[in-house]
Amino acid sequence: MGLVSLLALSGTGYAYVTKDKLQDNVATADVLTPRAGEPPAPPADDGGTDILLVGSDARTDQQGNPLPPSMLKSLRTEDKAGINTDTVILLRIPKNGGKASAVSIPRDSWVDVPGRGQAKINSAYGVAKARAEQEERAQGEHDQAKIARDSDAAGRRALVQTVQDLTQARIDHYAEVNLLGFYLITEAVGGVPVCLNHATSDKDSGANFRRGVQTVSGGEALSFVRQRKNLPNGDLDRIKRQQAFLSSAMRKVLSAGTLTNPSMLNSLMDAVHRSFVLDDSLDVLEFAQQVKGIASGDLTFATIPVITTNGRSEDGQSIVEVDPAAVRRFVAGLAGRSSTGGGGAAAGAVSQSLDSGIPGVPCVD
Repeated sequence: MGLVSLLALSGTGYAYVTKDKLQDNVATADVLTPRAGEPPAPPADDGGTDILLVGSDARTDQQGNPLPPSMLKSLRTEDKAGINTDTVILLRIPKNGGKASAVSIPRDSWVDVPGRGQAKINSAYGVAKARAEQEERAQGEHDQAKIARDSDAAGRRALVQTVQDLTQARIDHYAEVNLLGFYLITEAVGGVPVCLNHATSDKDSGANFRRGVQTVSGGEALSFVRQRKNLPNGDLDRIKRQQAFLSSAMRKVLSAGTLTNPSMLNSLMDAVHRSFVLDDSLDVLEFAQQVKGIASGDLTFATIPVITTNGRSEDGQSIVEVDPAAVRRFVAGLAGRSSTGGGGAAAGAVSQSLDSGIPGVPCVD
């Protein structure tokens, strides 16, 4: 959603007037260049431009400062050590002009994490970050800002490497938003319309929603996309929630009411500035010209093939089992290519079991 906001800003005369402000106000990091001893990236000629979209559960602002209790309450969460990347989406844009796809990777997918072995994909960032912090302190580093900056970069590189290993798609760009950023962006656009097949609640996420169409923003929007309990298919239904939300949010961000509202555009820019992180090779305006299809809402949502969502690791963790060969074949197919390897169920786009009656607002569980 933050990326679409950037594209929307980039496509307006407003953005060209404030080009330097738009580019300079977005935090950047070098997360795509492997360091010595880290695995190399797959070949660049993989048939698509690939952007890794990451939603983290960090309870900090973009500068790494802990959020105050009052803000945590607004986010419907509490203080928590460590960091997980609970939303991981591979945005694949075929170079042959085909339709772009946003492919969700379940947070509990049991995969090979470089330098660690088998683990849940949402732990790759946090474990690498913690290890980098320990190493810097052991070497005598006392600058907390530098430690935070360097360890975040190490965590992001570990996640990039993990996704590249799983999909064999070379990550060309990286975009990350945290809980605060998601909150601010939904508030900036005045909320996002969503639709539910049934009334539902979950005290852990703060979810308490009625059946039908409703508009959510801020803490409610976070509860909507983070709810896991009381959903028929657990994490896969959570992914459908996220995909449906993003589809509706894209339409809201790209609507005439948003693009012609200077106050809303300013709020969007402020939200992106406060909470968004991009790789340092991304020129926002140039990128917007390359992916006009995304900025027009022309996007298919899907999920990687999975074997089962009810798996168990050897140490007893609840996991989502995946077949890397099937995942690679599926991802290659999105760019009009074939990949060898067998097994695995076909991935599908968002399920829409009830028409909300509002274009672009699919109903989900």
